Amino acid sequence: MIKVHRLVFNDFQENTYVLSAENGECIIVDAGCYSEDEQQVLVDFLKDNKLKPVRMINTHGHIDHILGAAFVCEEYGLKLELHEEDVPLVKNAPSYGSVWGFVVNKLPELDTAITNMEEVTLAENTLKLMHVPGHSKGSIAIYSEEDKFVLVGDVLFKGSIGRTDLPGGDYDILMKSIGTKLIVLDEETVVYSGHGPASSIGMEKRSNPFITDYFSNI
Repeated sequence: MIKVHRLVFNDFQENTYVLSAENGECIIVDAGCYSEDEQQVLVDFLKDNKLKPVRMINTHGHIDHILGAAFVCEEYGLKLELHEEDVPLVKNAPSYGSVWGFVVNKLPELDTAITNMEEVTLAENTLKLMHVPGHSKGSIAIYSEEDKFVLVGDVLFKGSIGRTDLPGGDYDILMKSIGTKLIVLDEETVVYSGHGPASSIGMEKRSNPFITDYFSNI
């Protein structure tokens, strides 16, 4: 069984997730801890819960989701795993950061092997990776069929969808990703987004106006 823990970081109130297995191994998803205080919050959380980070995976490469990546790489000897389509976003983090008031002096070491993977493992658990472009070219979702949850980054939110006016965004591609990869999942699946509260696939299918409007017209 995998437990999902949420920590909220930086000025964008970005959701960083820690996925932990029963043996204490964990995956850090979208490390957004920017300040030293926020970095310490993450370190203390892992220490207090006796968790050992074994991977760091990002749902996408936008600046607010990678602000803590270099720190995690150095602190725990990991590489930032993300889809190769979003590598340019990470490499341009210093310039993107300056636009939003963030100083990015160090970049994380990257590993794009997950680009061609269908799943990753955490202890005895299997997580499915799904390419869900539209918010960014390399957006992915991380899905646990057994534990009925999916981490969707900024592709889907409670009652809303991700922006498509940022680098790599495309509205029709985003809606295709949502329609073919996400809303086809079991309705009880919990949706953990990159910002804001959790939802469920069933709730979004029935009440998300972007989804109901778009798919009623095709």
